[in-house]
Amino acid sequence: MHTVIYTGVTNDLIKRAYEHKEKFADGFTKKYKVNKLVYYEAFQDIEYAIQREKQIKGYLRQKKVSLIESTNRGWRDLYKVLQKDSVIKYA
Repeated sequence: MHTVIYTGVTNDLIKRAYEHKEKFADGFTKKYKVNKLVYYEAFQDIEYAIQREKQIKGYLRQKKVSLIESTNRGWRDLYKVLQKDSVIKYA
């Protein structure tokens, strides 16, 4: 069962996901053991990204679950996929 869904915004998703996984930052994700990346959206414009973050945070839990499952039905951790894609892009 997935008990906690965390929504945030960052300009470096790979770094931020790593920090959550390794529990480097005190706070919500460390307290509730949030360490799995199951959904993300990429934006060029930070203002739009923040607007979208606020929109998603306002969703009821079931709507967040539906959003995640629209692209990741099994709730697999996308961190390693993201890392692999990043290496390919920057190699």
